[in-house]
Amino acid sequence: MKVVKINAIWCSGCLVMNKIWKNILKSKNIETINLDYDMDEDEVKKYNVGDLLPVFIFYKDDKEVKRIVGEKSEEELLKIIEEVGE
Repeated sequence: MKVVKINAIWCSGCLVMNKIWKNILKSKNIETINLDYDMDEDEVKKYNVGDLLPVFIFYKDDKEVKRIVGEKSEEELLKIIEEVGE
């Protein structure tokens, strides 16, 4: 599984999610591509992201299988990871 994670330094929800995501990565083997909404603007545009952050785009076999926007709990993220399959 690969996850493209898009966030920004000015986004308070992103700061919360960064901590949760780091905790999840301690026990899960997930390739993560981190993009900054402002610094990686050209790359972010490729993903058709709106103004609401953070955005997590889940890929399985190089196909997008799930996209979540906004702040989620660790339990919600773990459930999505389980559904998508590591």
